[in-house]
Amino acid sequence: MKLILKHARLVDETIKDIVIDGHTIIDVLEGYEGEGHIIDLRGEVYVSGGWIDLHTHAFPKFPPYFAQPDVIGYQSGVTTVVDAGSSGCDDIADFYRIAKASKTRVLAFLNISKIGLRRIDELADLTNVQHEPLRQAYEKYAPFLVGLKARISASVVKENGIKPLQVARIFADELQLPIMVHVGSEPPLITDILDELQEGDILTHCFNGKKNNIFLNEEKPVQQLYDALKRGVLLDIGHGRESFSFETARKAKAANIPFHTISTDIYEGNRVNGPVYSMASVLTKFLYLGYDLQTIMKAVTETPAEIIKQEKLGKVEKGYIADLTLFTVEKEKVTLVDSTGETVEYDRKIVPKSVVLGGEYIGIE
Repeated sequence: MKLILKHARLVDETIKDIVIDGHTIIDVLEGYEGEGHIIDLRGEVYVSGGWIDLHTHAFPKFPPYFAQPDVIGYQSGVTTVVDAGSSGCDDIADFYRIAKASKTRVLAFLNISKIGLRRIDELADLTNVQHEPLRQAYEKYAPFLVGLKARISASVVKENGIKPLQVARIFADELQLPIMVHVGSEPPLITDILDELQEGDILTHCFNGKKNNIFLNEEKPVQQLYDALKRGVLLDIGHGRESFSFETARKAKAANIPFHTISTDIYEGNRVNGPVYSMASVLTKFLYLGYDLQTIMKAVTETPAEIIKQEKLGKVEKGYIADLTLFTVEKEKVTLVDSTGETVEYDRKIVPKSVVLGGEYIGIE
């Protein structure tokens, strides 16, 4: 039986009927009069492409950076979670089994260290970075893997500096995959990291509040950032416990520095105790910062869909896979907090209500 979402409000504020047959959106129009299971949204509920969280920790094996995929996935309005390097090639088989048992679509960036986050200094020993096991893992699990992950900050790389990223560059070029690169405390400096990135690579934690951010404590962004953007490097939010600053985000907006994707870097600790809580909470922060809903939703639907090469996700359009997120923007006072502890008051919040995942309508409690 067809599923019809009547009077759905799209993010461009138009009101449409969305007709779903099986796994596919077969029509988006006004005044649908056919039969099917009708859910009347009365123009009060927004419908976007299913939210895609490009940076999560959805492999439940390695605390503290772990979560259950469905808890951070469809149960919070996210239809696709992409794990950002929790697993290396040593544990990718276990993660793949967990992913396949989840209702939420789960994909992953493969950590260039074979041990993944079994240790949180996984790039301090370069013997853990081996091309042949990584290549074999990618060939076996190619549909599951969307790229490589390298955490390039002082506590992870220790004395190895920029070397792990340079090795990752060689691997990525050979496998024709993008690299998602975590930037944290220096060394290496963000300028050196940016110099290594090429078209399609992703700098996550792009608006962090540490000294080693895109401003390097100056008023203007570093020149290497502009150069990287010209090469086609992408900027991902990757909020996390320590990696998103309202101040940095405001400065970036004033300097016309874009973000391309909004992700959470969510795991059990920052989901329960904050400051992340959920994708909806992170998206609300960008409403507060003055971004319009279409810009925000593109960064959590269409653009990440293009990155993970799932082009039939992320849009509300005839012929696309029926992965949708239904949400409201409610007038309610909320307190928002960033990773530096700055709190702000705001009068609206994004609230997920339900998802359509693979054509199945699922309410959110």
